[in-house]
Amino acid sequence: MLLMPALYHSDVIDASLCRSRGEACILGRRAAGSAAARRIAIDESRLRALLDRFKNDGLGADDVISELRGLPFRDLDFARVDHHRAVRTGFPEVVFAEGKSAEQVASIAEEILRGSDRLLVTRATSEVFAAVKQKVPDSSYDELARAIVADRRTERETTPGVVVACAGTADLPVALEATVTAELMDCEVERLFDVGVAGIHRLLSEMPALQRARVIVVVAGMEGALTSVIGGLVSVPVIAVPTSVGYGASFGGLAALLAMLNSCAPGIGVVNIDNGFGAGYLAAMINKGSAG
Repeated sequence: MLLMPALYHSDVIDASLCRSRGEACILGRRAAGSAAARRIAIDESRLRALLDRFKNDGLGADDVISELRGLPFRDLDFARVDHHRAVRTGFPEVVFAEGKSAEQVASIAEEILRGSDRLLVTRATSEVFAAVKQKVPDSSYDELARAIVADRRTERETTPGVVVACAGTADLPVALEATVTAELMDCEVERLFDVGVAGIHRLLSEMPALQRARVIVVVAGMEGALTSVIGGLVSVPVIAVPTSVGYGASFGGLAALLAMLNSCAPGIGVVNIDNGFGAGYLAAMINKGSAG
């Protein structure tokens, strides 16, 4: 279990609030007869906001304790929503919609936004979006990317440097999933779509964009050759995403995956088949890290 330099609380909280030199602190102790307390880190910024509400807005002690129990995660019976994800990783929990009912996704989305100002749901259908929209009216849906997004921040600072390139139009759903992810993580994304090796001049006409990039996501199905071509043209990390696009011997993306893993061009990392989200997330981390 990850322990961070923050305040902690146990499964059962008997809390008293004290003030010393203008600061508020929380003293928690284990309830009598309970097992050893499980300690869970609390988001300090949310804790401060909670204490300000207690001090200035008339929030009751019972309400404070109730809120504290939900800071690290919230148990919805069918899901445990991780409200502490952004503290550990810098980005809130992301919902993978496939395999979940529309109602489950909607409830998870609503809960995530109780503790975060951003929401990303991947692999969502229009039916799922309709359910989410009922609980999150400010959400939007990119049908081609199959992504639901909500962003409640009033200010944001973006970092240029991400390029997302895909070989063909059939690769767009995966490429757009990567794009939506990187943009929600505050990156500016240049899109180079339909620049596959069957018409290499289309790619070469975009050399200025490739040379501006700090990191490049390359999305390709079929034989996956676009990754090696771009990898041999640039001096920045290339994140390769094989897609399941192709005829029989592509084996649902396995041929592209193996080609990308066996590329002779240096500086290439490969994510799973059709994993645009993973590629966009990694690209954003690299881009923001390299920007200092």
